[in-house]
Amino acid sequence: MPLADPPEHSEAIVVGSGFGAAVTALRLAEAGVTNTVLERGSRWPNDPWREIFTGDDLPDGRGFWHRTSFTGVTKVPMQFADFGGVLDITELPGVDVWRGAAVGGGSVVFTGAMIAPERRFFDEIFRGTVDYGEMDSVWYPRVRQMLRLSPMPADIYASGPFTHSRVWDDQVRKAGYRSVPNDSIFDWDVLRAELGGTTRTSATVARSNLGNSNGAKFDLNQNYLRYAQDTGRSAVYPGHRVDTIAQEPGGRFVVTVTKLDPTGAVLGTRTLTCDRLFLGAGSLGTSELLVRAQATGTLPNLNEHVGDGWGTNGDVVLARGESTLSGLGQGVPSASRIADESGPPLSLESWYIPGIPVETGALASLGMVLDSTRARFTFDRARNAATLNWPKSAQAAVADACRHVDHHIAERAGAVLDYQPLGYDANAVFTAHPLGGAVLGQVTDGNGRVLGHPGLYVMDGAAIPGSTGTVNPSLTITALAERNIAAIVAAGH
Repeated sequence: MPLADPPEHSEAIVVGSGFGAAVTALRLAEAGVTNTVLERGSRWPNDPWREIFTGDDLPDGRGFWHRTSFTGVTKVPMQFADFGGVLDITELPGVDVWRGAAVGGGSVVFTGAMIAPERRFFDEIFRGTVDYGEMDSVWYPRVRQMLRLSPMPADIYASGPFTHSRVWDDQVRKAGYRSVPNDSIFDWDVLRAELGGTTRTSATVARSNLGNSNGAKFDLNQNYLRYAQDTGRSAVYPGHRVDTIAQEPGGRFVVTVTKLDPTGAVLGTRTLTCDRLFLGAGSLGTSELLVRAQATGTLPNLNEHVGDGWGTNGDVVLARGESTLSGLGQGVPSASRIADESGPPLSLESWYIPGIPVETGALASLGMVLDSTRARFTFDRARNAATLNWPKSAQAAVADACRHVDHHIAERAGAVLDYQPLGYDANAVFTAHPLGGAVLGQVTDGNGRVLGHPGLYVMDGAAIPGSTGTVNPSLTITALAERNIAAIVAAGH
């Protein structure tokens, strides 16, 4: 089916279609504001029996955004054809950043855990710019309701594919930790259908990072974006990469876009205009548009804070062994987490190791450390791209903190197998949670309005200063977007 063309002029343009962008599109539409959503990636369907997406174990081009090889947390190299797949691995000096490239953004490729940070960590990060009490009483609950978040039910937890979750919990209890259930975006009825054989298996057989073919993940295509389009006032245009943004003296915004087919072929370039422009392209995408605009003078009033405050959310991947069990399942949703403050505050979440076609007995964890290191985006004119340098010392510190806790658990639980020599331990160049670059209260006011450029807004993880306090950022990004767009709609600007 040919890709549709967006209108020449829109009342509002939303760049990107991830959590912040999807919230923005819906709430603008509900307020009567017609909006155009521009997404560089494709729109992928779901089907109960077809393999729409590929898997981590033997991926093809559907998995990755225009690259021909990938070496993930397993350190196993993979080769495949160049295609516009769903996961973009952006290699920056010192760190690889995983981000979505599809209609639905990060919701298509994340692991589904959506958790609010503790007040004390939230306040340390936002420093009064955002009131935690308001988030806790209004905006976090609104998102939980919209996305139907809930912890893993007992019957799913007790099933074969989640043996690894139960063993993980047993090990942390033996080490003296209290395991806390995670709220998740997964549709448990679809997992029940997988277990019962009435749909193709997906979430119960390690399908997540590259999408769930059967709709097990209740991604944004099934809620915010669909509701926005159902109003008739919001339209999503896949295959449209936003390259530059500018503001004319009269206040109107000018957006240049490249139209791409899934093979990467350029189908054309266009210049679009809008009265208001909402940036929701993720931390890297939004920051790149802003630093490019500042460097080239198309947004001349941006302040000195543009590009600041970027961090990795303290992400670390680890694994420990379980020597007494084999055949552990590879169910994807994360059942639980623990907190530790023996060093810097951190959490470990029960995870799975993607990309292993056979069961190894490894119990994986995603670590998130309260890390204060921040980097700054600058504009690389030779590459026409934003770049930054992530210090090796910062990654070493968070990896060491998580490794210390993981080794303590392994010792107490009698998990004698050490996965570090195999390369599963503390992958030191990875984050799936990029945050910052256009921080709330610095580049913008307290509700995401970009200072110096009325009608321009930051609505995504770029607004968050590098961390969401030892938890996955998706809930906070979404709730913050709900908060900010409500204020913008109420004020009329």
